[in-house]
Amino acid sequence: MKIARYYSNNDIRIDEMDKPKISAGELLVKVKLSGICGSDILEYYRFAKMKKLGVDNLVLGHEIVGDIVEVGEGVKRFKVGDRVFVSHHVPCFECHFCQQGHNTACDLLHNTNFDPGGFAEYIRIPAINIKKRGVITLDKFVSYEEGVFIEPLGCVCRAQRLASVTKGLTVLVLGSGVSGILHVQLAKLRGAEKIFATDINDYRLEMAKKFGATAVFNAKENLPAEIREKNNNRLADIIIVCTGALSAAKQAIECVSPGGTIIFFAVAEPGVMLEVPINRYWREEITIMTSYGAAPEDLQESYTWILAKSIKVKDLITHKFPIERAGEAFKIVCDAKESLKVVIEFDS
Repeated sequence: MKIARYYSNNDIRIDEMDKPKISAGELLVKVKLSGICGSDILEYYRFAKMKKLGVDNLVLGHEIVGDIVEVGEGVKRFKVGDRVFVSHHVPCFECHFCQQGHNTACDLLHNTNFDPGGFAEYIRIPAINIKKRGVITLDKFVSYEEGVFIEPLGCVCRAQRLASVTKGLTVLVLGSGVSGILHVQLAKLRGAEKIFATDINDYRLEMAKKFGATAVFNAKENLPAEIREKNNNRLADIIIVCTGALSAAKQAIECVSPGGTIIFFAVAEPGVMLEVPINRYWREEITIMTSYGAAPEDLQESYTWILAKSIKVKDLITHKFPIERAGEAFKIVCDAKESLKVVIEFDS
């Protein structure tokens, strides 16, 4: 089968490997679509993983949908022909962190995956991923193009649940890539009164406006002043940081209202420090928090929104490439010009 090996953002090599063999309790899935996530192009993140594993390349890809083509002995809930979404990570539901609701801090979640990765024609789904609610059967009314968004939207659902995005609040989304626009749409569904979005890319600002932002701003503007002007002289109640740019993190610090919350959905690379005016934050009861990944309950919420057609996801796909052109696909994502979601598609 064909796979795409990641050596760096500028070095994606198409290779062949044997189709995985499954054991009892496992599934073999033929991948139909695999989305390229923003985390896939974080070289510092990928290089650190390669160093840890002692390898010079990885088979990435975790936003996948496909068809079950083989079912291992003992698997009861799934059958050949089922169209499925598969989560690459699953929590144990039993450890201290899971019991506290921090499923994405679970050690098991950080050490599970499917084999070899989503940028492959076939993937083996380990028994643990099946046992721990990592597989969702797609309804006949959910297309592959919609299903490929279950994981990225699940991450968005988790962040907004943790930050308590709710009716009547003003939400500011910093960064209008795919995740930012999903945040705009979900915040609107959760009842936010006003939703502002920023970026430095005019195309993405237009898309944020198209998908429901109340107003959009170029990130180079005087953001606190712009927000106050359009928000009755108040700053934002909830700020969702969807870019790793340090400048965005600093803007978040400046744009949060008393009693407000900043949630870092994306962060700068290791070693980057952020100064916080702690005295003001103490006096105004401002919260800073983070959100990493998605747990099964978040993926289920995501699937429910997608099944109900409440969030427009298919229209966020701007590019599709066959596996043989994975290198071009990565270049489009890295360039971040007139693109949103870029997916790899496989022959039927």
